[in-house]
Amino acid sequence: MSDATSGSALHRRSFLKYSGAIGAAAAITTTLSACSGGPESTTDGGGDGKGSLDTLTAVIGYGNDGSWDPTQTASAFSMAANHHIYEGLLDTDPISREPYPALATAIPDGLDTATRWKFTLRSGAKWHDGKPVTADDVVFTFDRILDPDTVTLAQGFFLSWLKEVRKVDEQNVELVLKFPFPDGAARLTLAKIMPKHVFSKPGAWDKAITGLAVGSGPYKLTAHHAKSNSTLEAFADYNGPRKAAFKKMNWLTIVDAAPRVAKISGAGAGAQIADNVPYANIAQLEKDGLKVEGGAGMNNLFLMFNTAHEPFDDVRVRQALHYAIDREKMISAALKGHGKPASSFLDESNPSYRAAKTVYGYDPDKARQLLKEAGVSKLKINLMAVNVSWIVDCLPTIEESWRKIGVETTLQPQETAALFTKLDQKKDFQVVAAASNPNQFGIEADLIMHYNYGPANLWMQYARWAKNSEAKKLFKMMDQATREADAEKKKQMVQEYIDLVAENAVIYPVVHNELMTAWDPDKLSGVRAQPYPGINLLQAKPAN
Repeated sequence: MSDATSGSALHRRSFLKYSGAIGAAAAITTTLSACSGGPESTTDGGGDGKGSLDTLTAVIGYGNDGSWDPTQTASAFSMAANHHIYEGLLDTDPISREPYPALATAIPDGLDTATRWKFTLRSGAKWHDGKPVTADDVVFTFDRILDPDTVTLAQGFFLSWLKEVRKVDEQNVELVLKFPFPDGAARLTLAKIMPKHVFSKPGAWDKAITGLAVGSGPYKLTAHHAKSNSTLEAFADYNGPRKAAFKKMNWLTIVDAAPRVAKISGAGAGAQIADNVPYANIAQLEKDGLKVEGGAGMNNLFLMFNTAHEPFDDVRVRQALHYAIDREKMISAALKGHGKPASSFLDESNPSYRAAKTVYGYDPDKARQLLKEAGVSKLKINLMAVNVSWIVDCLPTIEESWRKIGVETTLQPQETAALFTKLDQKKDFQVVAAASNPNQFGIEADLIMHYNYGPANLWMQYARWAKNSEAKKLFKMMDQATREADAEKKKQMVQEYIDLVAENAVIYPVVHNELMTAWDPDKLSGVRAQPYPGINLLQAKPAN
């Protein structure tokens, strides 16, 4: 390993702190400072406000203080920005998730059977500092991801199936697979290629965490202010498939709902697009002439149990607490109808979805019976939760539902960073309620399930479940499904282990909900609402 690589190897217990892995789905509430880095005017043109849009201003409803290292981050803000700054060999459509050539010139043939994928790099591709992109950069990036001594989030998406990446010559590389794995093509967007001459320097990976970004994509980062905004501008030498449509972009981080909505609405609107739109504001925004659309996917409120803390080691107790929750009331009261009760770990729009054999419909009588069978009475729970607004709105329904089956509940919403710092420090807890959305990585079931479940997975460490016999059975089933080449047989195997996940309910969704995006159709066209946090403007353009 180089000095830069070894110096940036993160201790596993502090990984989420630096990756922002929860910030992707649950924003850290921060005090918003003035966005001094952004322009006061967001349009150039006539006084009617419908002139050319040289500078696009976007509002992101998540914190901008997570890691910007593409190999580490799961921060909603930086992941979305990195899709505009960096490229993978292949990237994916933000909605369909179908792969397309990015830094590479083509998708390899024979993905279903091949164990060697050869890629030719795009001729003339340059880094934002003007130096050429070479095969050495590709090998450098994958060496970091596959390095067993370097803990990266990306590693979990590649290590099981990718053996190594070899340089053929300056413009060609070869990926050597452990077995045929066609789903890996879409995962290549999660390996953003990074310049060796920049990130091999001592301390560079630490700088990447705090905002050093040098890519080959259509936009280059020009300023980064963790508490307010980041600015980007079109890269003049970009010669790839999705060119910049805006001369400049100013991305604001506004976590609190009211100022975020105010920034995009009314006569004095200072932005053209915003994600994470509150359900209560949809009607007014539409009345103001904005387009508001939702994306239904894996966004969910989940419960995580500490299986080392009695009585949550008993599956009957975990099941009882799920059966007790009035999900329909939660969807009506907190989500304003923009959600569905979880009937599987996967959401209903996932290509691999089917209802699990265990579906937690509202059944308080069954919940009481399960607690009785487990010998549990007068149970008191401290429910730790992230303080994301829609999660906080859901908590009263959980408290009321559990009270009806005789469970006394104390709600403890708190900042996401504070909650997961406690988990990183292995502090004792009973139950956690938080938000998650693996769709920002993809929609492939194998990827989604490995994000939450696996022998060395951080989530399993939090839940203290990895050594359980049921967990060991699950991990074996997951490994066998990953290696299965036949698509239909693999889907069946995935569904079988999802049934096991549902039955055990260690980390399991309560509801899946829509994420809403709003934009000004007089200023923007080509926008598509994502079912995961952030925005993608690689196919958007000014409306005029």
